Amino acid sequence: MTYQQTLDWLFSQLPMYQREGKTAFKKDLTNSIALSNELKNPERKFKTIHVGGTNGKGSTSHMIASVLQEAGYKVGLYTSPHLKNFTERIRINGQEIPTGNVIEFVAENKSFLEAQKLSFFEMTVGMAFDYFAKQKVDIAIIEVGLGGRLDSTNIITPEVAVITNIGLDHTQFLGETLPEIAFEKAGIIKENIPVVIGERQQDVEHVFLEKALSCKAKIVFASDELTTYKTDLLGDYQAKNTKTAVKAIQQLEGFVVSDENIKNGLLKVVENTNLKGRWQILQENPKIICDTAHNKEGLTYTLNQLKKEVENEKFEKLHIVLGVVADKDLAAILPMFPKKAIYYFCKPNIPRGLSEEILKEQAKQFNLIGESFNSVNQAFEQAKLNANDKDGIYIGGSTFVVAEVL
Repeated sequence: MTYQQTLDWLFSQLPMYQREGKTAFKKDLTNSIALSNELKNPERKFKTIHVGGTNGKGSTSHMIASVLQEAGYKVGLYTSPHLKNFTERIRINGQEIPTGNVIEFVAENKSFLEAQKLSFFEMTVGMAFDYFAKQKVDIAIIEVGLGGRLDSTNIITPEVAVITNIGLDHTQFLGETLPEIAFEKAGIIKENIPVVIGERQQDVEHVFLEKALSCKAKIVFASDELTTYKTDLLGDYQAKNTKTAVKAIQQLEGFVVSDENIKNGLLKVVENTNLKGRWQILQENPKIICDTAHNKEGLTYTLNQLKKEVENEKFEKLHIVLGVVADKDLAAILPMFPKKAIYYFCKPNIPRGLSEEILKEQAKQFNLIGESFNSVNQAFEQAKLNANDKDGIYIGGSTFVVAEVL
């Protein structure tokens, strides 16, 4: 198979949560364990840091990877979803997995993958572990896909576990309350393995303390740290992620990381890891900003940042290209968006995307007024046509909207 045929097979033959939603979600580690055994347990051949949480786990993972790269280590990085290319999910020192390795992995394991009926995510995790083992990385930063306890990545025994924070997202899988969701996320805490919690949250603190106690795991809350760190990742919300990343590095034994490595690593995240879509400025005049924040907690930080941007830049008009997925709680997120903006409603090009007409009608109830467009790119092009040099354009609501623009 060619690379494109391999990708088509990966995407279409098997359920993919990001595209399909609930029907593709598997609450079981049986397949992941079976694939690991078939591949001769590659995840046992390198050290790992496991990163979960509701918001910030992607940025935090990239920060940790960047710092360890600055310290001279060969660092694997597994994240999801991808924005532009599938290969973004699996990187070593910022370099994406070569397409030839993707073809080779599927070709060598296709009969097993089909017989076992693995999901897209399960296969991708197996591919990442196999690649990192063959490339002999010193350590890999592994981002949880969804939840924690039953996530495909949770077959690893890491050096450190990290949980950034807890918010109400994916409630149809993880629970309706913050403590229920925290219980699922806490599933990555292992026996005698230190855990770093990014934010001390009153509603869920006890969940982590109890789990850590039962696992005899040292627990640290990064938000207790008074030191602040600078990073090249834009957005005020990154201040919390920097503290979490540094605390995780500080719990790591057997790795030599200097203060200079930490400082430089945090200032060179984009350069070292090629991270995209986090308060990314695409152009000036008009200023165009995109951000992948897509739930209430994430949007709280991002929309506060946008408000500051509007005030500082003194935009004449603000144009917002907005699309969401169908399982999003619109009543929770739409009231957060600015009413004094021109909206361009669109549907991300995935089965899970919410119709632009439904979004437009729902938004109208919160006095968010604009037009609907058949595609993300149509909406974006119209926003650019309508905006003058003194205006601002914000693109967001979903990772998939940002992905299409990039």
